[in-house]
Amino acid sequence: MIGSIIDIGSTIIDKIWPDAGEREKAKLRLVELQSRGELVEIESRLKVMLAEMSGNWLQRSWRPILMLTIIGIVANNYLLYPYLALFWDEAPILDLPKQLWSLMELGLGGYVVGRSAEKVTKAWRENGG
Repeated sequence: MIGSIIDIGSTIIDKIWPDAGEREKAKLRLVELQSRGELVEIESRLKVMLAEMSGNWLQRSWRPILMLTIIGIVANNYLLYPYLALFWDEAPILDLPKQLWSLMELGLGGYVVGRSAEKVTKAWRENGG
């Protein structure tokens, strides 16, 4: 699996860095990370993402569903509710817990990285990886 992470990383590097010297430096850095064992966490994340992508619709879609749910909660509490509260005499204040914000930040970061990994993995497989 580590070999495939190196391959995927090299593919990403080839597409991002236009300068050949910078590409080689980035690839060298990737190999250094591998030799120090720092790619193990990335490997475990990649395994989870690959397992989710090969599962059923719900397994592939739970992150977007969670993010849409959180967006609905935020929209309710900060867009819809304040306008509806104008018609009540004593409307309660709807605060969002910090954990929900943290989950949204984590989910958004994971979603962005996950979608990028999906696209790179698909391109890698199509190119004979």
